[in-house]
Amino acid sequence: QVQLVESGGGLVQPGGSLTLSCAASGSIVSIDAMAWYRQAPGKERELVASITNGGSTNSADSVKGRFTISRDNAKNTVNLQMNSLKPEDTAVYYCYADTVTGPVWRRRRLEVWGQGTLVTVSS
Repeated sequence: QVQLVESGGGLVQPGGSLTLSCAASGSIVSIDAMAWYRQAPGKERELVASITNGGSTNSADSVKGRFTISRDNAKNTVNLQMNSLKPEDTAVYYCYADTVTGPVWRRRRLEVWGQGTLVTVSS
């Protein structure tokens, strides 16, 4: 069993900053990609940014230059630094991890999602 716990959401004014954090725990052998997704009301969930265990990153065009994803492999954590926030960034943000779990005789890949944290950008 693997769990992801997010923190850091809240209300911020346009132009402000927030940092989201996500910690993975449980029976983790390794974590490949970690990512942040978001889902705004009435819209589909979309990828915000991702990072491999080697540190390669990818981000949506809408957040390039404003959001930065980082991770600490030793602590199994991933952060999303969000700057210059806009009202259109308002959404529930979800942490994602592509993990390998289980005992040595039964390794398996497990994709895990956090419960989501709400970010509201409004004056």
